[in-house]
Amino acid sequence: MSSALDRLKNLTAQISSYELERKSNLKTLEELYRKLGIHAKVEQFEMLFDFKAINLSGISLSEDDLGAIKEGKYAQIIAIIYDKDAKVKNKNISLAYYGRAEKLVPEQKNEIISFVLGWRFEKSFRTLEHYHNLISHLKSQTTH
Repeated sequence: MSSALDRLKNLTAQISSYELERKSNLKTLEELYRKLGIHAKVEQFEMLFDFKAINLSGISLSEDDLGAIKEGKYAQIIAIIYDKDAKVKNKNISLAYYGRAEKLVPEQKNEIISFVLGWRFEKSFRTLEHYHNLISHLKSQTTH
């Protein structure tokens, strides 16, 4: 019984930790949204989460070489939108352009990376909530 209670306590602490991190992340993300000039292309902060994905060109986001500059490439935050009615379903939209990646100052490079990773972190929570709601809806339909 004690080990089950300990596992429950650990799980509760982990969930609480994620929620605290999520709130902190959202605050930082909104600050970076303005500081990086993304608000010029996306009027409302919440509209950021309508995008299917947000990617980064010119700077690596892979775990092995996070933040590595891709020489000769341009740093740009790119959003992907999905339009089921369009001939080409996925469309790339430049949210912000920063010029040659190798000319970025380290602070700006880190802010750009933080924005993209922070967006992905929040988007994963929203995706999880979406599927949780769909499963709940399906369960309620099958019990009626």
